Amino acid sequence: MLADPMTAAVQTGCEMSDVRTSTKTTGEEIGLSERSNLMPASPIRKLVPYAEEAVRRGVTVYRLNIGQPDVRTPPEFLAAVRSFAEPVLAYGHSQGHPDLLATFSRYYKQVGLDVPPEQIQITTGGSEAILFALTTIANPGDEAIVFEPYYTNYTGFAVTAGVKLVPLATDPKKGYHLPPIEKIEEKITERTKAILICSPNNPTGTLLSREEMAAVADLAKRRGLFVLSDEVYREFCYEEKHTSILEFEEIADRAILLDSISKRYSACGARVGCLVSRNPKIMDAALRMGQARLCSPTIEQIAAARVMGLPESYYTALTAEYRARRDAVVDRFNQIPGCFCHKPSGAFYFMGTFPVDDIEDFCEWMLTRFSYENQTVMMAPGPGFYASPGSGKNQARIAYVLEVDKLMQAMEVLKHGVEEYKETH
Repeated sequence: MLADPMTAAVQTGCEMSDVRTSTKTTGEEIGLSERSNLMPASPIRKLVPYAEEAVRRGVTVYRLNIGQPDVRTPPEFLAAVRSFAEPVLAYGHSQGHPDLLATFSRYYKQVGLDVPPEQIQITTGGSEAILFALTTIANPGDEAIVFEPYYTNYTGFAVTAGVKLVPLATDPKKGYHLPPIEKIEEKITERTKAILICSPNNPTGTLLSREEMAAVADLAKRRGLFVLSDEVYREFCYEEKHTSILEFEEIADRAILLDSISKRYSACGARVGCLVSRNPKIMDAALRMGQARLCSPTIEQIAAARVMGLPESYYTALTAEYRARRDAVVDRFNQIPGCFCHKPSGAFYFMGTFPVDDIEDFCEWMLTRFSYENQTVMMAPGPGFYASPGSGKNQARIAYVLEVDKLMQAMEVLKHGVEEYKETH
């Protein structure tokens, strides 16, 4: 059974008044599940109706709310989709298309990881990989430690799996790096099953050091925990080298890597990801979950196999482009009076602090009641990236997924928005 309503409400940052505690029905009323009532709206997408209305009014909206790159999808991917010539679009293998499994294995070899195809489960996006991992290692009511702010959809996956996320705050003044290991250990209970990390991090852009990763691996080994490591942004590291959880052989049976092609190849709509583990029991369970949903998209898997063979020059150019965007947008954001962000080391996000008391109201106001030269900016409000109630009220995640000129214009619009909001509120 699911965690009790109070536990789940704290987990998702809801007030108890928001939680339906009875499934009894009267008359026309239809009672839904606790799970459905606890599922939060996405802070990344919930402002979309306001943005669409702004566009209908003729306002240009700079969409910095979502990690949708404007970098072109490699032509090799699109060519593979267009050239699909089979007479029937049939089901594929539940583990994944053989060509893609082999290609992922070669890709990991190139980044220093020995991962044979049998240790890979293709998933429908990185999202399904996270859900498979939580469902595989935890029973409803079990716990996973997560470091906030964290990728907001972890909450939705945890609600679906019936897993309680136990938040542990990180300090923006210290670049959102992990707290001391003894602080993490204090959060471990008899229901703790896993530590969930993301490096480079969404939403902070923090790249965990090898020492941090080693400390997490050591703690997991000592306390018998799994480590779920979201490494989707591996290629987006700007100063330091990425460290994978699979590099720590001492937890080979407890490390689960979560991955996706979405950002790496600007192919978010393809919905192709994977789960990787050296533990045969985990892989067997993940395969059975894959069988339950039959298969991931066939054509997109074929196209992914083509694009993952791109030369090193592709990744070098991609990283250089995002480094230039980061340098430009972070410097400009920090020049806005009252605003601050830590310079990220990876990914293409940062958590910005604003001189406002209610970031939800500010983000909505930017789309509904403000424009500068007929332009405005869309961001993702900060509270959705926290499990602790009351956190993130003056923060928003900004995704620097537009070319530099557009980012600079967006920051100019944002500057005027902050000034006007402070004057009128």
